[in-house]
Amino acid sequence: MRGFDLPLDDVALRRLDAGRFAWYAGRLYPDASAADLRAVAALWTWFFLLDDACDGPHRASGAEVAALRDGVLHVLRHGPDARSAGFRGPLRRMLADAWQAPRARMPPPWQERFVDAVAHHLAGDQREAENKTRGHFPGVTEYVALRRATSAAYVSYTMIEFVTGHALPDPVYHHPALRALAATGNDLLSWFNDLVSLEKDRVTSGGHNLVLAIAREQRLPQERAVEAAVDRWRAAMGRFMRLRAEIPSFGPELDPAVAAHVEGIACSVRGTIDWSLESDRYSAAHS
Repeated sequence: MRGFDLPLDDVALRRLDAGRFAWYAGRLYPDASAADLRAVAALWTWFFLLDDACDGPHRASGAEVAALRDGVLHVLRHGPDARSAGFRGPLRRMLADAWQAPRARMPPPWQERFVDAVAHHLAGDQREAENKTRGHFPGVTEYVALRRATSAAYVSYTMIEFVTGHALPDPVYHHPALRALAATGNDLLSWFNDLVSLEKDRVTSGGHNLVLAIAREQRLPQERAVEAAVDRWRAAMGRFMRLRAEIPSFGPELDPAVAAHVEGIACSVRGTIDWSLESDRYSAAHS
């Protein structure tokens, strides 16, 4: 990170180091090679820096997030050397560097899926920023749909193919059984994160937290809302296990890649849980 001249002092760098973002990459992709792990860790570090820029103490406006989204997508679609008026400086250079290995190795359909996932994520960030600007507190149903975008889980799922070497055809990747499993896994890791970051989110999220959405919509005290969120999480885990057991066969040529993808989604859930408990990102000292 020091090589990109990011505007971070030693305190900020120590804080980022304590976040253990490389550990997160390792938790999500435990079988990745060292080289691939470096590439993924660089991408996730970039995403966390982007999250801080969009949702930090001086969080970006919806218009600023939209301009950033357009610049990011321009780099991803047109290559590391592409220039964009709305996206310059260290964050652009860091993304361009991290994107080189996946772009060189992966086929165009995969690259399109990755870019689509990033676009979906940043659109969610933009909507959340707009909500906060106008003081809109989402209800539970609205929040759950929005959280599936802001979590960036769908971005992480695309990288399963990069680290395993098992690429999925589009019809298989978008099969309803796999999409249902992916959405439920997204909910599980997102809602767990909401539980561990609740104290931080009470101050900064503008109601964008499952517990806070439940408390507001159902007019519950926070303790009861936490219990309701935990009950919802447990029900989702039961659904996840059922969906995982019901993944159909796609034939002997594709089933190994499907199995790797399903296992990768499960690792995303468990990896997020384990990392959330070992990272300092959500501790009181760093909130």
